[in-house]
Amino acid sequence: MQKGQIRVQTENIFPIIKKFLYSEHDIFLRELIANAVDATQKLKTYASTGEATGELGELRIDIILDKEAKTLTIADKGIGMTAEEVDKYINQVAFSSAEEFLQKYKGQNEANIIGHFGLGFYSGFMVSEKVDLHTLSYKEGSEAVIWECDGSPEYSLQPKEKGERGTSITLHVNTESEEFLDAFRIKSILEKFCKFLPVPIFFEDKQINTTSPAWVKKPAELTTKDYEDFYKLLYPYNETPLFWIHLNVDYPFTLTGILYFPKIKQSYEIQKDKIQLYSNQVFVTDEVKDIVPEFLMLLQGVIDSPDIPLNVSRSYLQGDPNVKKINSHITKKVADKLDEIFKNDRKEFEEKWDSLGLFVKYGMITDEKFREKADKFHLMQDASSQSFYTVDEYKLATEALQKNKDGKLVVLYTTDPIQQDAFVKGAEAKGYKVVKMDTLVDASFISQIETKWENVQFTRVDSDIADNLIDKQEDNKSVLSTKEEETLKSLFEFKIPELTLTVEIKGLSADAQPVVATRPEFMRRMKDMAASSGPMGSFYASMPDEVLLTVNGNHPIYDAILKSKDAESKQKQIRNLADLALLSQGMLKGSHLTEFIQRSVELLNSGSKAE
Repeated sequence: MQKGQIRVQTENIFPIIKKFLYSEHDIFLRELIANAVDATQKLKTYASTGEATGELGELRIDIILDKEAKTLTIADKGIGMTAEEVDKYINQVAFSSAEEFLQKYKGQNEANIIGHFGLGFYSGFMVSEKVDLHTLSYKEGSEAVIWECDGSPEYSLQPKEKGERGTSITLHVNTESEEFLDAFRIKSILEKFCKFLPVPIFFEDKQINTTSPAWVKKPAELTTKDYEDFYKLLYPYNETPLFWIHLNVDYPFTLTGILYFPKIKQSYEIQKDKIQLYSNQVFVTDEVKDIVPEFLMLLQGVIDSPDIPLNVSRSYLQGDPNVKKINSHITKKVADKLDEIFKNDRKEFEEKWDSLGLFVKYGMITDEKFREKADKFHLMQDASSQSFYTVDEYKLATEALQKNKDGKLVVLYTTDPIQQDAFVKGAEAKGYKVVKMDTLVDASFISQIETKWENVQFTRVDSDIADNLIDKQEDNKSVLSTKEEETLKSLFEFKIPELTLTVEIKGLSADAQPVVATRPEFMRRMKDMAASSGPMGSFYASMPDEVLLTVNGNHPIYDAILKSKDAESKQKQIRNLADLALLSQGMLKGSHLTEFIQRSVELLNSGSKAE
């Protein structure tokens, strides 16, 4: 029997390995199974080159739980090890047999070798008071050996019969880690980390993994049903996705995967942790923000790359040029896919715009390269019809009417076609085209895209009366005399604490509203973004709303009001007209709304008495 001390490359590393190697202790099972997969894949490679002879038999990995004995065993039928290899690869910490294998067999299935760290085996000590490794090499004439260690630098290595080729690692689970003696807990870990490993994994006589998931196949081998079935496997409770992108790159980096475009609701919260990262089919993390562009975090699916650098626990991405390349590649593939659908089937693209629009706009304001491509397929929907416009199509349709005094195209938009219906209809009556901008990102989108699109200005349809929306500043004369205008204006001199009111009198058409309430575009935008804009947003949110009351001097109602001798009734009528305008903008709330209702009842009551 051989005894000795484990040779470590850093003094006193063993206690660190045992307690702090991984931030999440359940990763030990992934690491040990990953090593078992490596051993199995190596055997396949040796068999293909003739180095390993004889029957391979059923290549599988078994996870065996013995709650009474307090042991958990990971058993494979891979290449196994000789006593010399155990001494080399187990006793010399931080020396990876997988690295040596890659050097020797470079170019032959090297992507199938998972392990790149020599510390993975020692993760088992995080949950164990003792670890046994029983192994028999595939090499003819090899003798089976057992290696034992109680978590101290001392170990023993001696011959012990083993019925079949491969390695069994038995963990004697310590008291602090008895959660890993629960079958449900083990099954949940296996389903999380090992769901798509390329070698069959068995636990309690059931295979828990799919060895050939959709993303490892070629797109030509898959049908629409295959893609949809794989999506259901990943997200069993979700609706069928809009479409998907199959990634398959082998130069200058290796990347495979399938990214799905889910149906996004307007009331969404950004869905994090929906894209899963794998390394040669081993689950690594669902924190992919360093690999996937921010706006693509709305996508779902799987990406798999052995080129993405990981720390020893495979759970934290480090800076590396490949990560940036992969990030850019994914952005390009997504933009190309959207452009392809737009060009080949615009009707389908428009039908899916409710979900796509939010995603595309989010991408355009967070990724400049994506925006440059998306300018071609970004759509704006007409507020009153099912028509859609690209920015170029909108320019063509509105060129004659919708330019301001600076020569800029004015994109008129509504954030709420129902509430702003009167303003939309007023603008359309003058021949203007109004588009819907009602997603959660539109306030930010509008402000940013104005700086990117040349000679374009966005104006909300209720930011001014229709006559002035395009900055024409037409000379609108009212039928009222100067004195009547002054009297009328004085009647509107009341205060509402939450609002800063400004009053103007203009001669609008007789069938226009008697009072129109509008808010300046800039201040309203700042208010719209206030909830999510940090300190500046809080600053604007605390400011009173600026409201312009445009009094239609040509409306016949003022003739009767100005002639009335009842000063109190006159004041109530004027206040009601102002409140109706504010109500149309959603700015009459709380006690002011209550007062408006009470005042309206009083006016109706007094009117009926007068009759």
